[in-house]
Amino acid sequence: MVAGQAHHVIHVLRLQAGAPLILFDGRGVEYTSLIKRIDKSGLTLTVTGRNEVSRESPLEIVLAQGISSGERMDYTVQKCVELGVSAIQPLITQRSVVRLTSERADRRVAHWQSVTAAACEQCGRNQLPSVLPVQPLMKWLGEPVPPGSARYLLSPHATATRLRDRARPEGRITLLVGPEGGWNAEETQAALTAGYTPLALGPRVLRTETAAVAALAAMQSLWGDC
Repeated sequence: MVAGQAHHVIHVLRLQAGAPLILFDGRGVEYTSLIKRIDKSGLTLTVTGRNEVSRESPLEIVLAQGISSGERMDYTVQKCVELGVSAIQPLITQRSVVRLTSERADRRVAHWQSVTAAACEQCGRNQLPSVLPVQPLMKWLGEPVPPGSARYLLSPHATATRLRDRARPEGRITLLVGPEGGWNAEETQAALTAGYTPLALGPRVLRTETAAVAALAAMQSLWGDC
């Protein structure tokens, strides 16, 4: 258990020696344990059991998210993990407010990975979704995708496609969501050329941190485990 998690157990949850804890390895295995001792150096646990438990969604959803600023991106990552996303692909877009150097991008990915782990702890997931390295949108759109994948481009200008009108995809679902400023015409055309279906979530324009969460909730309700 790392220092931050120990601090949470001791100072936030205020658990005492003898209290039970459930640990997970990020790959689907949980361990029941008891707090043996708490002192200035942290805490000591005794593992009492091992269980393989799956709380994963039946849908394999990759969120390809145009990077938004600060707390907005954190919120998106946190809530989409709670809703069962299997991987998150941060993307650099033309209208992204945040501009990342290579070093800063690595630090942000590490930060989003910690947000992902905390969200798993909160919601009971024991498999950590991947946070993939930051990529430019245009480069990423050129990469091959698995056969049978469903690809959706969230756009407030889409008029013909609604989730309720589409059958449950058999393969991986990729959901492409823009940053605060949305997509420009070149990016929209590139996504359409790459095989993305434009999708709107009603007649209202949603904020970037709302759009992905709303779309994932709808997908889980229509096709998944909600």
